[in-house]
Amino acid sequence: MTEDKTPLFNRARLLTWMAENGVAQTTHDHPAVFRVEEGLELKAALPGAHTKNLFLKDKKGRLWLISARQDTVIDLKRADRWIGSARLSFGNEALLWETLGVRPGSVTALGLINDPDRRVTFVLDKALWEADIVNFHPLTNTATTALTQPDFRRFLTLIGREPVVVNFARLRD
Repeated sequence: MTEDKTPLFNRARLLTWMAENGVAQTTHDHPAVFRVEEGLELKAALPGAHTKNLFLKDKKGRLWLISARQDTVIDLKRADRWIGSARLSFGNEALLWETLGVRPGSVTALGLINDPDRRVTFVLDKALWEADIVNFHPLTNTATTALTQPDFRRFLTLIGREPVVVNFARLRD
């Protein structure tokens, strides 16, 4: 997929696909949110664990998506040891669009549906893996989609993804 091509899924197609595949969700529209700090008031009214999502590239060219609770501290200088990567840096906008079909500010685990070649390794914070409800952008930062844990796991199974689960809270020194 190049910069001028449309991703496999956008918000509407993603939500339709979820409904057709028995993945229950609730989506709330809101003003655009580009950083975790900007949406705190919005998120306070929505139940469940809210997320931050980091699209990364390591020095060997491998791509990574880390999804963690919004309050989780992730030290990128040390995260490579935790997840088995080489030195990490943020992936660029063109690569983000090419692999996950989203723009900066809209990075989300739900974007993995646009990566059928599994170029991106998915790393999930254990706190999200154990949360009753998880909240992600539905491929756009103008909404938040809430999924129960069973529905989130069903989504991952349906797209053939198994996350690398890391307990980031235990890795802080």
